[in-house]
Amino acid sequence: MSFLSHLECSVPCGAPPRDPREAHHLCSCGMPLLVRYDLDGAARAWRKESLTSRVPTMWRYRELMPLWDDEEPVTLGEGFTPLVHAQRLGRDLGLTNLFIKDESLNPTNSFKARGLSAAVTKARTLGATILSVPSAGNAANAMAAYAACAGLEARVFMPKDVKIPFIRECELYGADVTLVDGFITDAGRVAAERGKPLGWYDVSTLKEPYRIEGKKTMGYELGEQMDWRWPDWIIYPTGGGTGIIGMWKAFEEIERLGWVPRGKRPKMVSVQAEHCAPIPRAYDLGAERSEMWQNARTCADGLRVPKAIGDFLILRAVRESGGTALAVSDAEMVRDMKVIGAREGVSAAPEGGATLSALRHLQTRGLVQPDDTVVLFNTGGALKYLDVLG
Repeated sequence: MSFLSHLECSVPCGAPPRDPREAHHLCSCGMPLLVRYDLDGAARAWRKESLTSRVPTMWRYRELMPLWDDEEPVTLGEGFTPLVHAQRLGRDLGLTNLFIKDESLNPTNSFKARGLSAAVTKARTLGATILSVPSAGNAANAMAAYAACAGLEARVFMPKDVKIPFIRECELYGADVTLVDGFITDAGRVAAERGKPLGWYDVSTLKEPYRIEGKKTMGYELGEQMDWRWPDWIIYPTGGGTGIIGMWKAFEEIERLGWVPRGKRPKMVSVQAEHCAPIPRAYDLGAERSEMWQNARTCADGLRVPKAIGDFLILRAVRESGGTALAVSDAEMVRDMKVIGAREGVSAAPEGGATLSALRHLQTRGLVQPDDTVVLFNTGGALKYLDVLG
């Protein structure tokens, strides 16, 4: 049964609710739109015990996903990724309860599969025929794959210096690839300039409401895999930030369902690269929004986002949770992607390595205690980043 209700502004700005049966991207004020559900109705009708017999994908949570009753998702089996108890690595760090949520086992090798499965599902239902996305790599691969699965055309815009495996994988799925001088923000500008006059459906991060709904399922899965007890810490590599925003949204929904008592949520830690760290800088300054980061550079393509449209939502989740935001060096993240591989057999991209580097910083500051439960999010695999390991 669908409990999908309406779309509302993330600020909010006072604009009226939007109808999800119609295509919407940003609010009239320019801010992201969020999907809302009849949570009271869902709490009366939906029990977490029903999950045990369901398909092991993110669509097991379809009651609070943006689907109508007669709507089927565009799916390649995304979600319900392993939560690895990193015992050897934990012993090295003096932690008993260290876990890695391994998103590298999603289709197209990253967490981006979740958001694009949801976004492409809605784009198809809303009548889109050509999809467009700017990307640093993984989102482009995911969009191209799900567009192919849905029988839709894909137009991908990426920075010219993107790693070759990302380009080739997009081409594998039949996408049209345009390389752009500059950063992902420049790719987004060019994609909008070309696509808007032609009516392409833009699935950019937070410029449509549904990618965040796919990402929020990481929060639902974490609850289910930890028997509905939240960890003390979630350490998350942050580019556009939909993972943190989505999980924070999921925690609210799960509390409203009555599956977890209101109160203590995980401390959310946003990790960025030292030479592209707009979120830590804004956090340290006490600012509600970040400023554009000049001359951004890092070997972790997913972290090279000079300014995220949802920066205020990232910062809100970090602060409300009692967490923090910090930056680590490329050398640290590459070292730690190797450590994760060697100690736990998990294929970690530099973004995943950055979460371990951040954990070391938190321990040095005395913030993480030996009996704390810590979850590192490895958002993608190492195979597209083999060039950084030399």
